[in-house]
Order: sequence, then structure tokens, then C-alpha cells
Amino acid sequence: MLILLPPSETKTAPGSGEPVDPGSLAFAELTSAREQVRAELARTSARADALEVLGVGERLRGEVERNTRLGTEPAAPALSVYTGVLYDALDPAGLTAAQQEEAAASLVVVSALWGAVRPTDRIPAYRLSMGAQLPGLGKLAAHWKRHLPAVLEPAAEDGLVVDCRSAAYAAAWRAPRQRTVGVKVVREQAGTRTVVSHMAKHTRGLLARHLVERAAHGERPATPQELLAAASERWHAELREPTARSAGELVLVLPGD
Repeated sequence: MLILLPPSETKTAPGSGEPVDPGSLAFAELTSAREQVRAELARTSARADALEVLGVGERLRGEVERNTRLGTEPAAPALSVYTGVLYDALDPAGLTAAQQEEAAASLVVVSALWGAVRPTDRIPAYRLSMGAQLPGLGKLAAHWKRHLPAVLEPAAEDGLVVDCRSAAYAAAWRAPRQRTVGVKVVREQAGTRTVVSHMAKHTRGLLARHLVERAAHGERPATPQELLAAASERWHAELREPTARSAGELVLVLPGD
């Protein structure tokens, strides 16, 4: 089982620690592609129009300036750097030792800067989204689309892929359709269903946590139907089976207010 997560826009900058060691990150085959992005991000972030190019506001100027010194900034495990709604629900700090081991084996965060990282990879905080286009490099999703298949397809092996990514990050690698199930979250009230962005992130984090907890007891869904059964332990869930032409979809239905 491979669980794909998006990064968070908000990140917690480590207060201390050694800087990132690119050679120590998982998926070492991505090192050259990562260095291309990091170098171009540093150049872009030093420009007078950096905020405009990166699509952020004035209040994030400090984070953009930090992009120019990522090689010397303190680094920490990815799951302590990524914060926000999904990661609060995942609650990495609350995982037992067995669950942490399972998370390290099952979770992959798809990143605009690093391509893909495992939970224990030590990285600094940074500001870059997959929707950005860096001068000299182009669209980041297109950049990573050239490199991620070579590492993520072997990581997925022949197992189930649970895709919790947003659309921008999903564009960087299309997992094998017949073995992939995306996760959609809706709220149902008076027979009407609506998509709920905030609660969707929260619920995807809870689902990832639930799957990690089960896997720590040796209960890993190997098929879409087993994933449906696992999700149904916590939510009203529905499944559209994957096919050779399209990934499946797990719909988690939240009750109305």
C-alpha cells in the first residue's frame, strides 16, 4: 500500500538542526532534479519580483527570502515540517513506534521542491507550490512528471495506491490507474451533497492515520474493496472501482451540520 499526500502550504521551520543532506533523502535518483529546482528557486526568490513570480503576498516575504538559503537552514523530518489541516489530523507526533514504522513505509509526500519525500526525510521549511512556474525551469508539474515515474512506480510495486493529493500535485505523477483510488470528501445535508475543502483535507488526514494504524496491526488493504471496508469502519463510504482507463474514487460522506 502506498498513500500519496500533498505537502502543506504552511510549514513549521525547524529551530535547530543540521541542514538538508540531499544525498540522504529517499528516492536518491531525484537528486539532480531536486538540485535543479532548488537552484532555480533560490535565484527566483532573490529577484525583486519574487513574490509576484511565486504567487504569494507581502506577508510571506520572509518565507520567500528563506528560499535563498535552503542549503544552510535547519532541517527536520518531513512530517514535523509539514503542518496544517491534513497533518494536524494525521497527528504524526501521536503515532506509536510501530505506527511510525508503518508510516515511513507507506506514506509519500509529493513536493514541488523535492519531488517526493518519505516521512523521515529531513528537510527545511520552504515556500513553493506545484502551481508555480520558475523562470529557467518552467512548470513544476511538468518538470516532476519527467522524473517521478522512475521512482514512484517501483515504490508502488503491485500494491494499492491511495491518492490523497490535490489536483495540482496529482498532475506531477499519474499513478497506475487500475490500482489507484483517489479520495473525495463530501458533506450530505437534506439529500444534497457538497464538496467541503477544509473538511476534505482534515478527513484525508484522518483516513491516512486510520490506514497507518490498521497497517501497524498487519491489516493493509490490498484491493479497492478492502480499502472501502477499512474506510467504512469510520465513515459512510462509497467506491467507484478503478479501471484500466481511469483511477477509482473513494467517496467519504460526512453528515450535515
